Amino acid sequence: MIAETVCSAVAAAGLGIAAVTAYRKRFLAATRIAAYSLVPLGLVMTGVVDWLADTAFSPTAWAGFGVLGLSWVLFSTTRAVERRRGGTRKERRAARGAGSQEAVAPTASAPSLGPAARTPAARPANRPQAAERPTDDFSDIEAILKKHGI
Repeated sequence: MIAETVCSAVAAAGLGIAAVTAYRKRFLAATRIAAYSLVPLGLVMTGVVDWLADTAFSPTAWAGFGVLGLSWVLFSTTRAVERRRGGTRKERRAARGAGSQEAVAPTASAPSLGPAARTPAARPANRPQAAERPTDDFSDIEAILKKHGI
């Protein structure tokens, strides 16, 4: 009963503010304020407020919300663990079964370019020869470290 009274008072106050706004020739804002102020009155008239009040003060309803929250936590936990492990049990078994096979086909070690691409004539002119390139990727890092005496 208190909730209905509060909602009715809010609706009356909102309609009063809408009337003052309309008096100031701001009709669009007044219409919007009137629409918002009629929402609580409509909720009281449809019975939604009674249902919410009964739910808010019901221990059974709160226990139900607790069970729903626990269910959501369990679902979230299993999803997080599943992502961390990399999928479902079936997917992990399939990955282990595929891992026992050879990862690379036996013919994959052969170069994909034909013999014509390996000749010096087929090499672009701006590309340096193999002898000019450093033999490993860390040679420039080693030079910097030697320069600084490390």
